[in-house]
Amino acid sequence: MTSKVAITKFIQNAEEKALKEALDLIGGVRDLNTPEKTVVIKVGVFSHKVANHTSVRFVDGIIRSFSNAPKIVLAESDNYQGTGLERLQIWKELFSERVAPINLSDLKDAQNVTLAGQKMKLSSFLFKPNVLINTHILRTFTRGSILKNLFGCIPIRKKAKFHKTELLSSLLADIYEAIGGIDLSVMDGTHLWRGAGDLRVRMNTLLVGRDAVAVETVGAILAGLKPEKMPVTQEFAKRGLGEANLENIEIVGTPLGSLRKEFKLAAKRLRKKWKEHGGAPSIWAPTIDNLIKDGFFQLPNKRTRKDVARAFEIRGVSTKGNISLITTTLTRRVKKGKLKAAKEPLGWVYWTE
Repeated sequence: MTSKVAITKFIQNAEEKALKEALDLIGGVRDLNTPEKTVVIKVGVFSHKVANHTSVRFVDGIIRSFSNAPKIVLAESDNYQGTGLERLQIWKELFSERVAPINLSDLKDAQNVTLAGQKMKLSSFLFKPNVLINTHILRTFTRGSILKNLFGCIPIRKKAKFHKTELLSSLLADIYEAIGGIDLSVMDGTHLWRGAGDLRVRMNTLLVGRDAVAVETVGAILAGLKPEKMPVTQEFAKRGLGEANLENIEIVGTPLGSLRKEFKLAAKRLRKKWKEHGGAPSIWAPTIDNLIKDGFFQLPNKRTRKDVARAFEIRGVSTKGNISLITTTLTRRVKKGKLKAAKEPLGWVYWTE
């Protein structure tokens, strides 16, 4: 594993050129681009209704970079937003006889694994000798981007129970070890995104590397995060699955130092946008409305207040110290008939029929 990360800047509509330049900077992918290996591109797409995912142009560039591969598949699993195949329609213009979408929740040829102490199955597409390419966006999200994207490998639709920090870190590292690692990571920095939400600032920056942990680390630093305080990144580093110490990562292409000021200003602009939107409290009501619309409360699910707070955090909306205000918002939705509620032994629960 080479802890080398390429950073390239690009102009709009020149994504493929930027990707080619980045791949050349890390030594190319000749060993991965062969007629014997199927290429699996694990895209990160929580919802097909928002834009916080790798662009069509970059995914097209990845496909074109693997011209010798007999088959290329775009992979995603089911979640409560919809099936993997539904969400993969974002890239449908790229589909062909050689390039096809696959649902990682389809377990016809699955392999048995143990993840975070639980027995599960993972799609056979994820395992070697297939080549696994992991691509996601650059964001200010302490749970990460490239490594967090492995979460979409587990086939179950209801994934929220795995979002607790310690469990999530262990689960992601276990997935990485079970499937034999990530062969190439492509972080789409067309925009810097705020958390897992939809606020963004255009940056036209691309990060590429063979060491997924190193790519995550460099991306986190650009996003204004501290990798040493990111539990997922540190769990991977502790297990020796990649390099999380910037001093041990060789950065090629655009120097990191020249970008730090630019990204610091971008982060400031994001904070300003956040305040202009009223900060967290002002978006709690629309966030709950979006959860209702997306089926988060749909029976047989009955959601507790903690479930709702966790869903907010996943979407990049901090609820720390404000659970009572979320309760107020939920109560208003019940009064308006948008939600049903009942008090059960473990507390209040909310649902839609």
